[in-house]
Amino acid sequence: MEKIRNPFVTGSYISSDYFCDREKETDEIIKSITNGNNMAIISPRRMGKTGLIEHCFHRPVVAEHYYTFFIDIYATSNLKEFVFKLGKEIFEVLKPKGKKLTERFFTMISSLRPAFKLDSHTGSPVFDIGIGEIHSPEFTLEEIFKYLETADKPCIVAIDEFQQIAKYPEKNIEAVLRTYIQRCKNTSFVFAGSQRHLMHHIFMSASQPFYQSVSLLQLNAINKEKYVEFIRKHFKHGEREITKKVIEPVYDLFEGHTWYVQCIFNELYAFTEKGETCTLNLVKKAIENKLDSYESLFQSTLSLLTEKQKELLYAIAKEGKASGLTSAAFIKKHGLSSSSSVQTAAKQLLAKEIITSGNHVYQVYDRFFGLWLSKVYGTGYHL
Repeated sequence: MEKIRNPFVTGSYISSDYFCDREKETDEIIKSITNGNNMAIISPRRMGKTGLIEHCFHRPVVAEHYYTFFIDIYATSNLKEFVFKLGKEIFEVLKPKGKKLTERFFTMISSLRPAFKLDSHTGSPVFDIGIGEIHSPEFTLEEIFKYLETADKPCIVAIDEFQQIAKYPEKNIEAVLRTYIQRCKNTSFVFAGSQRHLMHHIFMSASQPFYQSVSLLQLNAINKEKYVEFIRKHFKHGEREITKKVIEPVYDLFEGHTWYVQCIFNELYAFTEKGETCTLNLVKKAIENKLDSYESLFQSTLSLLTEKQKELLYAIAKEGKASGLTSAAFIKKHGLSSSSSVQTAAKQLLAKEIITSGNHVYQVYDRFFGLWLSKVYGTGYHL
């Protein structure tokens, strides 16, 4: 096992030693992509889909026989930015594999040739092009896909937050991408997304170009017993103790939401000295530390909201999970003004991704933000 300071990783993937379970999902993804099929993974943000994809990419059956590329397009707003990220990722992955591969990359993708420069200090190639210099993104994208098709090993491209393409201003972007991807014989794709309604529309609507073009995987929380076993194992390996009765309330509070669970146990591991046992009092301290560290960010978020939006947000945070937002009972209980103003505020908060909804149930998207709101403006949270 590779030695690291804290086994509860909250950042980039390290190794399978610090990755909990997901055995069934890993097998399903690897089976799909190594058989030339495309897959879509849908899960709430921070449920662990990025780590799962990286975990699959690091499995020997993939790592030893495929070129793998991963881009997150959440921050992109148009096709130019998408093409830039994809081109840069391919270049960065190939760069360590030798100068010939990078030279061939720019030879085949002629529209990016101005980006081929040598570092003045090291002499190694660098990717140096402005997004504005990509004058014909559709053409460049076609060149990139043609390049992948001629690679000396099969390729796998993972695109995180894929639903973002539905917000691009370019017309028919889904049809363009689908056309290029459909032609790929040497490349498989993994499309991951966190906005369920948009991902479902892209892949499950009969009117959309990507309809029935992928296998779908809905990523849910890691099994509680598996997570308990994983956490106790790493505490024990670090000469610390923790009981199931301490772990389960944290898992339940965050409903097994991977990143939040990892964050809290990262804190708890740091708080628990070697030879000591972690307690519920330390759990409360760890959560308070996290909420305090994000307080200025949370206050900044609130400052950008209207009064009606904040009133509804406080009401949802108090409930934890809220339903019937426009009902007379909900409006009266939380002192809201009218069903129409609630409906408008809910749409705005959903668009800002401050709240999320599923099966007509609403909750604050960021679990730490939800706990902080409940603590400051409600009755607090309970373990």
